[in-house]
Amino acid sequence: MNAHPAEPAEPVEPVELVIFDCDGVLVDSEPIAVRTHVALGAELGWPLTEAEVMERFVGRSTTSIGEQIAERVGPATARIWDERFREMHAQAVDTGLQAVDGIEEALDGLHAAGLGPQQWCIASSGSHDKMRHTLGRVGLYDRFDGRIFSAHEVERGKPAPDLFLHAARSMGVEPARCAVVEDSRFGIQAAGAAGMRGFGYAGGLTPAAWLTAPHTVVFTDMRRLPALIPAPRQEENGRAPGN
Repeated sequence: MNAHPAEPAEPVEPVELVIFDCDGVLVDSEPIAVRTHVALGAELGWPLTEAEVMERFVGRSTTSIGEQIAERVGPATARIWDERFREMHAQAVDTGLQAVDGIEEALDGLHAAGLGPQQWCIASSGSHDKMRHTLGRVGLYDRFDGRIFSAHEVERGKPAPDLFLHAARSMGVEPARCAVVEDSRFGIQAAGAAGMRGFGYAGGLTPAAWLTAPHTVVFTDMRRLPALIPAPRQEENGRAPGN
């Protein structure tokens, strides 16, 4: 555990790729998802509190969540739950979704520090359709277009490392030179399993204690992210910062 969770515990090598989770890191969609699961659980036979949804579902792939629901209420009801969730979530996104507070400033700050857009990507448990909808709704999709990876592309979702390793391979960067920005315990576990440095955002629903792990910096203000991630030295990348 870091003595000062908001700061790196020791000097580290510069980062060449920043891998962002989507829900709860780029878009403030986790409260919508949690409320929707609570409502559906009450209706379809599995009463859940918000805390239980956080514990079981947040950060997991759609497949993993569906398996848990099917085990509890049966496959037929689980299919209804999934269909209703997609409809209700989409409606709520269209009426109230916002970008995570400070994320635009964080992206601009990373660019200014030498980590430009081609050194960012997304690796999310959500589907491509869902991310296209949520990111498009808040105006962030174009900032990551062509560099978006879904758990649907790999065999195992978080907390397995598969998705982050897939993203790193696709972007041509060694895992040790990757930083993962996550807001779920499963995402932080996946980053550690992939041999990547974790940056746990505790400014949303997830308690900071859930994100505390080795080689992980926990922070609460997204605007601070550029100061926490060691950018590549200009002489290393052979180009002007941000290009």
